[in-house]
Amino acid sequence: MKKYVVTLTKDEREALEGLAAKGKHKSQRILNALILLGCDEGESQKKRSTNEEMACVLNVSMRKIDRVKERFVVEGLEVALNGRRGSRIYAKKADGDFESHLVALSCSQPPEGFARWSLRLLADKVVELEYIDSVSHETVRRVLKKTKSNPGGERDG
Repeated sequence: MKKYVVTLTKDEREALEGLAAKGKHKSQRILNALILLGCDEGESQKKRSTNEEMACVLNVSMRKIDRVKERFVVEGLEVALNGRRGSRIYAKKADGDFESHLVALSCSQPPEGFARWSLRLLADKVVELEYIDSVSHETVRRVLKKTKSNPGGERDG
């Protein structure tokens, strides 16, 4: 039993053939176009390929072919070619107040026994000083990378 049947209109078919022939698009977009062209069961299709044949020729999994067909039938041509946009929204932890405290701390003297601040030391210290609940050293790196100040960046002579 066929779960998702791809039937392309003449215009869609011409657009996909043009996209696949040019080679100026992302590889996944071209691959998805080739999959849709091979699965087409419309009247303009000369010879329909089986999923197994397409998987061998295009060097993709059967699951990818099924996903592309499903996206085309359920969500349309554009989503089938380009994929879905990410829907997750990430809350930003580091606000301006935290960033200013972090920059000021990084320009201060490092703790006893250390020659300079490390990212992990800074992350631990801002949590200890309760500027933020929790923070990773990677977030500290990104915040400091945005700033123009680099106390260790000056050269001697």
